[in-house]
Amino acid sequence: MSFETPLPPYNASDPHATFLNSSCFDLLLIEMVPLAHRLAEELMQERSGTGSGTQVMDEEEQREAVFRRLDALGYRVGQGLVERFSRDRPRFTDTLDMIKFLCKDLWTLVFKKQIDNLKTNHRGVYVLTDNTFRPFARMSMTSPSEALARVQPV
Repeated sequence: MSFETPLPPYNASDPHATFLNSSCFDLLLIEMVPLAHRLAEELMQERSGTGSGTQVMDEEEQREAVFRRLDALGYRVGQGLVERFSRDRPRFTDTLDMIKFLCKDLWTLVFKKQIDNLKTNHRGVYVLTDNTFRPFARMSMTSPSEALARVQPV
């Protein structure tokens, strides 16, 4: 799957080659959080057995359920993308090769740009920074800097 316009030297004989408009991708990302909230509420109603919503999840509990759902979904989708785009490459020999693949190749395929910054503590922890992460550009905030401030980890 590629998010770019197909150029002439693409492999038309590849039965798995599909293309996706980046606007569709943006709309999907915008809808993911509200969908996760709706699913968390529906699952809570099913567990309570009433279906009427008499047992209400407290705000923190619902937030954790949404985070878990989005985290699991992101992990599964990311793993699928990595498997798909790295299938024609030799096996990665070390962690640094994997991180380079994510920063240069995969990020470019998905977001049309490379990672802006890569930091490590040399103990296996890598921090990837994208200063102009496209999905945040469409967030409803007064300024892009406010959106970036709200998504910073605490």
